[in-house]
Amino acid sequence: MPNDVTITDADEHLWRDFQSLAQRSYGHPVADITLLYRHADARVAVRGNRVIAGGLGVLVPQFFGGQPVPAACLACGCVAPEERGRQMWDRMIDERIHPLQEQGAVVATAWSTASGSGHRLGWGAPAQVFTWTVPTEQLRQSFADNTGFEIAHGALPQDYLVQRELAASWNGPWQRPDWWQGWQQDKHPGLAHYRFHRPGQNVEGLLALAIEHGPAHGAHLVVHDFWAASKEAAAAMFAFLGRYNGRIPTVVFQRTGLPPAPVLLSQLHRIGALAAEHWHPWMLRVLDVHQAVRLRGWPDDLDLTLPLELVTDAGDGTHCFTLRIAAGSGELEPSDRDGMVTLTRAQFAVWFAGGYRSQTAATLAGVRGKPQDVRRLVAATADREPWLPEHF
Repeated sequence: MPNDVTITDADEHLWRDFQSLAQRSYGHPVADITLLYRHADARVAVRGNRVIAGGLGVLVPQFFGGQPVPAACLACGCVAPEERGRQMWDRMIDERIHPLQEQGAVVATAWSTASGSGHRLGWGAPAQVFTWTVPTEQLRQSFADNTGFEIAHGALPQDYLVQRELAASWNGPWQRPDWWQGWQQDKHPGLAHYRFHRPGQNVEGLLALAIEHGPAHGAHLVVHDFWAASKEAAAAMFAFLGRYNGRIPTVVFQRTGLPPAPVLLSQLHRIGALAAEHWHPWMLRVLDVHQAVRLRGWPDDLDLTLPLELVTDAGDGTHCFTLRIAAGSGELEPSDRDGMVTLTRAQFAVWFAGGYRSQTAATLAGVRGKPQDVRRLVAATADREPWLPEHF
């Protein structure tokens, strides 16, 4: 990247310039540039008096193995179209991560279309991401409306504790900060919240949705949050959505709005009515492998000692470690012993998030080692699936 470019913390003047740049780059205004600014570290690249790139970084813990791990979550990044192809993006990523790493971040997360460049820099994509669209009438026909659940409008403070408990059962969700609800309400002013519980019992389901209108297809229901503690709660939530069949033809579970579980697909009467749209993935980079392994949660009954080799991001060398997991704790120690399993940094990130569901999947992705050793490694993080329900 040219030496005449300075990357700096953005004051309000520089950030307004970046807003104009982002609108030109994306082709539309980006609401989060304004809404997240007061919660984030804002960085811009400047040549002379002109802002040519920028982005936000938010320090938010993400759940892995049931424990919150400090994460640098990157949002709203872009480079001016006329400046692309000069390695500026690589430097911008590092400069945006650095201040958050100084505050304790040990992993970094971003929604990105640049998966090829990301893999080169040690980023892995733990999961595929889909938006699901289903006719409202199909939900009405497939899920009984006599589930016995009571439904209440609005969110209560104790509901956030329920959401946090459910979030910890996946790899990737945010431990949502206090400003989360206000940010989402500002971002989606029509958002409505509902909670589901059996009479006299605790809340088992949380739903957030909005009615959106489009010129081509009329109104549709968009689900932004779907948290279910049981199959029965999920069925009650689907049945509730089916009640909109009289005036809204389709329900859209946005790309982060439905967990990667087959509860919807397995119970629809006509699976052909369901439409899936693939989106670019969320990507994860482990900034400090030692701290990430130490802070992550691990199954209490897991007892594993396995030598590993991590290939450097440049691919020109390896570092040897010994992974030890016992009694719910993990550590990664430097070692002079050859590894029994070899991973790139991107593959390590996918494994860390539980993205490999089998030895076959890991091997096909390029993880090297004897089948039994790869199988043991995969099993260590396979107790929870990867899902990032927050879009930023």
